[in-house]
Amino acid sequence: MTLSVLRHGRRRIDSGPPRRTRSFMRKAIASVAAAATVLFVGASSSAAADPYAEPLAGKANFSSSFQHGMVRVDGGQLHYVKGGSGPALVLLHGWPQTWWAWHDVMPALARNHTVIAFDLPGLGDSSSFATGYDKVTTAQRIRQAVHALGHEQVSILAHDVGVLVAYPYAREFPNEVTRIAVLDSTLSGFGLEDAYTLSFHFLFNAAPAPIPERILDNEDVPTYLGMIFDFSVNPAAIDREVYYRFYRDPADRTAGYNYYRAYAGDAENNRANASRRLTMPVLAMGSAATFGPAVAGSFRQVADDVREVVVTNSGHFIPEENPQFLISCLNLFTGVTATPPSPELANCVA
Repeated sequence: MTLSVLRHGRRRIDSGPPRRTRSFMRKAIASVAAAATVLFVGASSSAAADPYAEPLAGKANFSSSFQHGMVRVDGGQLHYVKGGSGPALVLLHGWPQTWWAWHDVMPALARNHTVIAFDLPGLGDSSSFATGYDKVTTAQRIRQAVHALGHEQVSILAHDVGVLVAYPYAREFPNEVTRIAVLDSTLSGFGLEDAYTLSFHFLFNAAPAPIPERILDNEDVPTYLGMIFDFSVNPAAIDREVYYRFYRDPADRTAGYNYYRAYAGDAENNRANASRRLTMPVLAMGSAATFGPAVAGSFRQVADDVREVVVTNSGHFIPEENPQFLISCLNLFTGVTATPPSPELANCVA
């Protein structure tokens, strides 16, 4: 039994001194509390009482066909969850989430793919990084992890901030990416800025350090992130308590802010490299309640083969709000199935 399964804070196993450390007192209190829980009720009952309990390494609890692990990249380590067999499919989550955002779709996708869901650098159980939250550097770190796990060629499924990472991955390494599916985000420099007026969180997160760090404290996390998760049609489908636990960690919050702080530079980089158009198929899926067809409109400016899909009965958090639609669409897009079961899935076909 590892105490990290209780998710009171991530365990650091990096070599060398961390550039941004967790609160020693917070971790100490959490460890004592977790140990007391284990001693009192036992390891198995602790896990049973927490439906979101997952280890840092070894067999996953949400599905016995998946394994947790850590892989070293420049500057630290990335946490991943891997399972299945077949062509590699890399899953990149958004803010303010972790790999858990994909847990409803992972078992079905793993029937035909080797599914690898990462915690983005600085988030979830991945290391904190001092620098490198621009999306080109982040893509390079994800690629290092993919190669370290023994995969050279991948497809990518990405949501929100993960979309902003998937694009430079595919652009910089086109021979290694067979296709990408991007969910409910437009690109920096190609439409994302238009969304800034829809929610104050874009500019709040991008404010210079330590402004948001000083304003938003641990106890404020459910209120702030709760607002974000309410950008949904099916809010009860989102396991928001999982994300509250991680983002109560100040280091996770700072990493999240740093992704947003990099948006202006990302936009410049994207515009400067737009002529290097993506030639692999791009599935551009937007929620009817949020980005809708704008996702495809954004990617048409940088890619040649864009399939526009608009998902109903879902807000921004498609993998949790309408997982069956996403599974069906991905199976069509990757050629697992050939015939769309409904008209709204027609553009998913490979």
